[in-house]
Amino acid sequence: MTALQSYEEKLLTLSEGSVHQHFDAFTDIDWDNPDFAIRDDDPRWVLPAVDALGRHPWYRAQPLEQQIKIGIWRQANITKVGLQFENILIQGLMQYVLALPNGSPEFRYCTHEATEETHHTQMFQEFTNRSGQDVPGGPWHFRALAPFLPLAARALPNVFFIGVLAGEEPIDHIQKSILRGSDQLHPLLQRIMQIHVAEEARHISFAHEYLRQRVPHTGRLHKLALSVAYPLIMRLLGDAIMVPGKEMTRDVGVPKQVLKEVFWDSAEGAAMRREVYADVRMLADELGLMNSVSRRVWRALGIDGRSSRYRSEPAAA
Repeated sequence: MTALQSYEEKLLTLSEGSVHQHFDAFTDIDWDNPDFAIRDDDPRWVLPAVDALGRHPWYRAQPLEQQIKIGIWRQANITKVGLQFENILIQGLMQYVLALPNGSPEFRYCTHEATEETHHTQMFQEFTNRSGQDVPGGPWHFRALAPFLPLAARALPNVFFIGVLAGEEPIDHIQKSILRGSDQLHPLLQRIMQIHVAEEARHISFAHEYLRQRVPHTGRLHKLALSVAYPLIMRLLGDAIMVPGKEMTRDVGVPKQVLKEVFWDSAEGAAMRREVYADVRMLADELGLMNSVSRRVWRALGIDGRSSRYRSEPAAA
């Protein structure tokens, strides 16, 4: 895509990308490759230092066997919550396209995206099954609300696609950080992340372009409400996806205090939250959704900070 293309041309580019470069969960991953087996004695499951929990002193002090056990559980839970979010996304996209008129370029792209997300749910569930971990995924309130969230796609499409970014951006950020910063990543997890990152680039691009097309033309009051809702949605959905629940304490023995330090109280946890949302802050700037009121909300939620200069800018840059 280029800045000179019209909205319709950009959607056509994305759609053609889906035709020419796509993946299948069961033909593009060699699940039965012996090196892809998930074993509880494989040190490649130790969480890397780029993971917030992986660099915590408590985790680093655990025996290798326990680090591996926690690492497998964490990766399985991340894929499970990703599956749950993408299930919501698929349902929402189907609700959205149901009301589109004939000839809409959004119809074709949205159905391409739904197809790809379906393959992602298969890929994530297969990984979860093979991990042997009975992980819950998102917190109970997220799972309880899941059947109702797709309804926003038709009633409040701008809010829905902000929610799409709130779910896609954190996982994309975490996976890119792991791919960039891990020397000994398990090959099965690496392959899953490579596929997911490659296709999510299109999905995130569409959500950005959709909001660029719609939000600037909304009324003043609607835009003000959206500017406040934007960071709230980011923080609420981001926490549901990134922060493991009490089941991690019950199943693999990570103390509640450690989880609290990692994801809530520590300076590193605060820095991670700010890094994750750099791209969506950039988009909020472009959409005119950064104002004196909304900036206070970003700051109060602990997700303010410098915006990216370009999509997927590494934090180190």
